[in-house]
Amino acid sequence: YAIPTAAYGRFGDLASARAYVERMGAPIVIKADGLAAGKGVTVAMNLAEALAALDACFDGSFGQAGAEVVVEEFLTGEEASFFCLCDGVTALPFGTAQDHKRLSDGDVGPNTGGMGAYSPAPVMTPEMIDRTMREIVEPTMRGMAELGAPFSGVLFAGLMISDNGPKLIEYNARFGDPECQVLMMRLKDDLLVLLNAAADGQLAHT
Repeated sequence: YAIPTAAYGRFGDLASARAYVERMGAPIVIKADGLAAGKGVTVAMNLAEALAALDACFDGSFGQAGAEVVVEEFLTGEEASFFCLCDGVTALPFGTAQDHKRLSDGDVGPNTGGMGAYSPAPVMTPEMIDRTMREIVEPTMRGMAELGAPFSGVLFAGLMISDNGPKLIEYNARFGDPECQVLMMRLKDDLLVLLNAAADGQLAHT
């Protein structure tokens, strides 16, 4: 579906993952391919960090979430979170946010699940939202429907905004935390009405 994202490899054993990382070099991104409370991603700026992250995944530090690992191209740009409500056919843009992801002041330290957040994300201009819908969200909705698994619910797209436009880092089928807190403070509509419309396939009429 030509959704813009990072080049990647997926591995179920340490030896194959290490060989791929050593061939690709650093910086590189190591992801536990499962739920890890927002702590399963390492942005490794050198080879030693990347290999240590692989060891952590495969030694059981993340439990079953680390049984498989995704190794991704390092993308440059500004991260942003983009949220939509979906009813299987229609995707309704819900809001944007950015979180303070690094552990320590000055944007240093390991990634966390989020030390705080703000909304809207300044980088997500109306033009960038339109591109994200057209290039990422709408092809995703169309693809899932064609595969017989139309998506209904909250779609949370983690994005990297580069000079060339948005690239998809990840999807979550939920509101983010802490992003949800700042989204709800800005919401002026009745959330229950919107959620019911998503569940009933009526977002196009909302």
